[in-house]
Amino acid sequence: MTCKRTKLCFQKREDSSSSHHCCVPFCTASARCNSCLSFHTFPKDEELQRRWVINIRRDRFIVTSSSRVCSRHFLPGDLIESPTPAGRRRLRSGSVPVLFHWNNYNTPTPRPGVWQRTERPPNINPTETQTDIPNDDPLQHPDHDYCAGTDPAALDLALSENEELREEISRLRKQMEEITISSKFCLERFSSSDEDIRFFTRFASHAHLMAFWKQIEPATNKIVRVTRARGVTKTDQVSHTATLLQPIEEFILFMNYLSLGLMQKDLAHRFRIHQSTVSRIINTWANFLYDVLGAVGIWLDEDTVKTYLPDVFQDYADTQIILDCTELRCQTPNSLLLQSEVFSTYKSHCTFKGLIGMAPHGAVTFVSSLYEGAISDKELLKQSGIVALLNPSMAIMVDKGFLVKDCVPCKVHIPTFLSQRAQLSRSEIRKTQSIARLRVHVERVIRRIKEHKIFSTVIPLALTGSINQLFTVACLLVNYQNGPLVKAWARNG
Repeated sequence: MTCKRTKLCFQKREDSSSSHHCCVPFCTASARCNSCLSFHTFPKDEELQRRWVINIRRDRFIVTSSSRVCSRHFLPGDLIESPTPAGRRRLRSGSVPVLFHWNNYNTPTPRPGVWQRTERPPNINPTETQTDIPNDDPLQHPDHDYCAGTDPAALDLALSENEELREEISRLRKQMEEITISSKFCLERFSSSDEDIRFFTRFASHAHLMAFWKQIEPATNKIVRVTRARGVTKTDQVSHTATLLQPIEEFILFMNYLSLGLMQKDLAHRFRIHQSTVSRIINTWANFLYDVLGAVGIWLDEDTVKTYLPDVFQDYADTQIILDCTELRCQTPNSLLLQSEVFSTYKSHCTFKGLIGMAPHGAVTFVSSLYEGAISDKELLKQSGIVALLNPSMAIMVDKGFLVKDCVPCKVHIPTFLSQRAQLSRSEIRKTQSIARLRVHVERVIRRIKEHKIFSTVIPLALTGSINQLFTVACLLVNYQNGPLVKAWARNG
């Protein structure tokens, strides 16, 4: 049988498609690398299709027109070879896959029937006389005490042993649950440690994380998932059926990627899913959180800003927002034209550049899109769209590099320049120092954003399509992940 199957399954196929993959767990066969195999669609008959799904052991599996099972999972007799060399291999009617990794690709032995598994008493010869049958009448055995009760001591012993067995079973079940949770990379494993929650998700505590999850959980029922086909999305009304992970587990996976900058292969091993599934989950949640958090208006009006204005800003009470730019190092492109556009003379490296605005009390109230690293701070401010949000009664606070007085309709708090003088006056020095002490808080916000380790390494060009969403989500999450920027401001906000 082995030789016959080897000849049948590994005969070279000329009609294989390069896009077919086997959907059976632990089977990595694809038409791209296995031209000797054939890939068969699921039958249209519902009962036969259900038997296929049960046999391949895929829980909550949704059969699509692209789902395939390769020929190595069928018996040799189930496959029909076409008489022509270029013909297609077909399945016999009613064929079901039975050869898998977990049974070593051997034909499963049919389970014996009830009569074969049960020992039956020997047949009594009907010709035997009545005298040959032993007499079991209790009246014929006066020496037997059939009315005697069970020994109470033996009964107590049996009950005691049963109770001990129940306790042992309960203890073993509890141990199994603990071992299962400790071996599985999930939220329950770290829920008792706020330090672990902070490390893996950047949320300050488990309570912070769960409070945020309660805010976004209702929207996960209508999440738009990124599918395997490029540029194609579909709405999955029951989100947890799309992958083996529950929505909150997908969210934890995304936060691990954002917070620790882990490779997708590492995340695939941690969460026990395929690497391509990890990629789709990351793209799906980046788009989802970008839409959900972006729909929440973070820009604050003047009255709200003044309501939560810290005491240290009383000398600059008209400050609406503190602005600063940040740069993310990226991979150097091959094109010389692209290199000239993304090369930053400040960082001496190719970068992406973004503008971040912080209200005086520490909340992120403005995030721009990412631009090429060669753009100036002034040009970035113009293109970011923040100028349209400002009015003459407001003021912005910036660093010396922002020479934007001529392009904003409001007052600008900026350190004083020497302007070819030998030194600054005493009042100018005090003003510069006070602005520097206040403006440094926006740099602390940027540091919180860059605690997401994905931004501390060189960003590959493969992430160009989603880096803007990832950066914006990381900026917006800062308002949910941490407490007040300065503890003394907690009483005001």
